[in-house]
Formats: sequence, structure tokens, C-alpha cells
Amino acid sequence: MSKIIKFQVTFDCASPVRVGLFWCEVLGYVPVKAPEGFATWEDFDRSLPGDKQGSWFACVDPTGVGSRLYFQRVPEGKVVKNRVHLDVRTGAGLVGQERLDVLEAECARLEALGAVRGQLLLADEVNESCQLMQDVEGNEFCLD
Repeated sequence: MSKIIKFQVTFDCASPVRVGLFWCEVLGYVPVKAPEGFATWEDFDRSLPGDKQGSWFACVDPTGVGSRLYFQRVPEGKVVKNRVHLDVRTGAGLVGQERLDVLEAECARLEALGAVRGQLLLADEVNESCQLMQDVEGNEFCLD
């Protein structure tokens, strides 16, 4: 019997809280609980030295099924295309115009949150249609 290993996806970014809250909205995730002894994350954050405040953020799937997402502040900006990205499975199982309509509706919702629309890749003999996107700091992801 093989063991299932849990994992988290880590994002390097300039503003971990901003990017993390964006992904909470996209995926229906929630911030992790504040550390023991603190009523809120803001209270915990204020207890840190100035250079450490706002340096990270984490969120989880409230159902416990999805992987944890972790956002860490890094000094360098994004330079090239991501080598790993998330596929947001909003149109899974749908085909044709029904899929395109669902992708368009989700794309519009995410644009209102600060995402940027990229190229729409139309279905071919192998793949269904998907919408390329960027999050609030330019990290690529797909609506699939």
C-alpha cells in the first residue's frame, strides 16, 4: 500500500498577504489559524520585527482536501514565465460552448479581483479549451 504524501505549493512574491488573499478568493480557501496566543494574524504580524512583518501568508482548503498554499516575500521580482503553475479546474468535464461560457464567467470574476486575462487556447484534437491568466503579481495560471 502506498502512502499519500501531503504537500503545499509555495509562491515567491512581493506582497504575500495580497497574493494569498487573491488565491483565497479564487479557490474558496481560508487563511490558516493565527498562532496560539494571538487573536488574529494582524496581532501576530505586529509582534514581529519590522522587517519580518508581512513576510508570509498561508491558506488552506476549508474542506481539508486541497493542498495548503504558502506565500513568502522575496526581494527579487518575477522575471520569466513560471515553470510550475496552477490549473483552476472551473470547466472540468465540460466541452464546446458550455465550457467556453464557464471559462468566460470565471475569467470575468477573477479579473474583478485583479487577475489579468491572457490568451484563450481553443480546443484541438487533444486538449479542451483553456484560458491563460495571471494573478495580481503576474504569476501565470490557467482556467481549465
